[in-house]
Amino acid sequence: MDSVFVMPGTVAAPRGGILRDPHNRYETVREALSRIDKAARDMGLPNISTRLIEHNDTRDRRGPEVQYLEIFAVSIATHHMLVAEGVEPVAIVGQSIGELWALAAAGHLSVEDAARLAVARSEVLTRQSWDGKMLAVGVDGRRAESLAGLMDHPNLVLACENAPRQSVISGPRQLIEQVERVADTFGWPSLPLDVPHPTHTPAMAQAARDLRATAPRVPYGTGRWRVCSPWMGRDVGDDDPVDLVAGALTARVRMLHTIRELHAAGADAFVECGEWAVVTKFVEASIPGVRCVVPLSESDPVEAVRALAAESADAGPSRPYAVRVPVPAGAVATAPVAAPPSRVTVPAPTAPVPAPVSYVAPATPAPVAPVVEAPTTPSVSDGLNYASVLAELQTLYGDFLGYPPDLLGEDDGLESELGVESLKQVVLLGRVSDQFDLPDLRSNSSLLSVGTLRRIAESVVAGRAEAAGR
Repeated sequence: MDSVFVMPGTVAAPRGGILRDPHNRYETVREALSRIDKAARDMGLPNISTRLIEHNDTRDRRGPEVQYLEIFAVSIATHHMLVAEGVEPVAIVGQSIGELWALAAAGHLSVEDAARLAVARSEVLTRQSWDGKMLAVGVDGRRAESLAGLMDHPNLVLACENAPRQSVISGPRQLIEQVERVADTFGWPSLPLDVPHPTHTPAMAQAARDLRATAPRVPYGTGRWRVCSPWMGRDVGDDDPVDLVAGALTARVRMLHTIRELHAAGADAFVECGEWAVVTKFVEASIPGVRCVVPLSESDPVEAVRALAAESADAGPSRPYAVRVPVPAGAVATAPVAAPPSRVTVPAPTAPVPAPVSYVAPATPAPVAPVVEAPTTPSVSDGLNYASVLAELQTLYGDFLGYPPDLLGEDDGLESELGVESLKQVVLLGRVSDQFDLPDLRSNSSLLSVGTLRRIAESVVAGRAEAAGR
């Protein structure tokens, strides 16, 4: 089995304790985290690994640099866990800033240099302080590009082509809000991405120049594994790492094309080196039926990795792997795009993300929502109670999805068990917000990341109780 490791870009900050078991089991993981911690301390930042290996959720709020380094720590730790258990990639792909994690995982860059470059990138973006925004739209890249083109602004562009029916537009905040309203008029689901730094737009040209001028030049070695760049449309060769990171700030990320090219070349499994399925959701939407694994989202990550290793061993030696001849830097390889299937699951964008990031970083996805015990008598003072709200939600969601209401269980994961696409969940949550006159509900991203009708009903009950008490 030929596996591709995928590194997420800007996603939500990882949970406390997520790396406790890998840290305890693997020397390579401990070493990598120690090196990130040292680099962070040298730059005046707190230890990155402490929160990730302890069961607490305290977070340092000194800026996005900590978030980026935490995402890096989770990605590189997962990579080392996979390799330690005998799963090696035929290629590594990163989404946006995730390309930096891919370079470090492949051995092109040291862990310390990747951490320093990630922080330098964050600092130039913070200094530019651009008032921009990124919007995931549930349509193909052609329609998303046309949508952005309606406004005729040079900095409002198609930023990411993630999947057949998910694209990301990046641009000035005011124009993105107009794009969101137009998309709603067309009936296209959309979701603003909560990312520290909107990127992949010509508006980032100044930040890219600053990064090239100020970032530490880092040595670049021969990597152990192939690294594919979705924004360059080719494999990474002897490219300067600072130029790679700077160039990506203004470039479009063509994840859809890269995924399809890798699959066509023989890759038959994609493994996400992150906490949740972010990039692998793009993979599943782009190549239905392909094998995707997200070890850290499993109840036993090590067992999930060992099962993958066993599958790879049973499959025998890897097939000869097609390697594309690199094209000149900055060029974008073009590949025919297959017609999307008639029914495809739209993957969830990250919050930043890129996503993120995105890149994308869509809202934090979670494969299985934890079961939350409902209060025995969750009635509220304005006349709404849990049972009546749940019944209304079952009817609303059933009508929209074409399901009989009594088949919608209150603890069924909307995405993980019922297959409700994340962007459809956004539309439905907006309808719930309107129906119960709770405008703040539509911005509650936790109801998307661990969405169940129970959690939504409880939020409605609580919201209406608070409104009635004012």
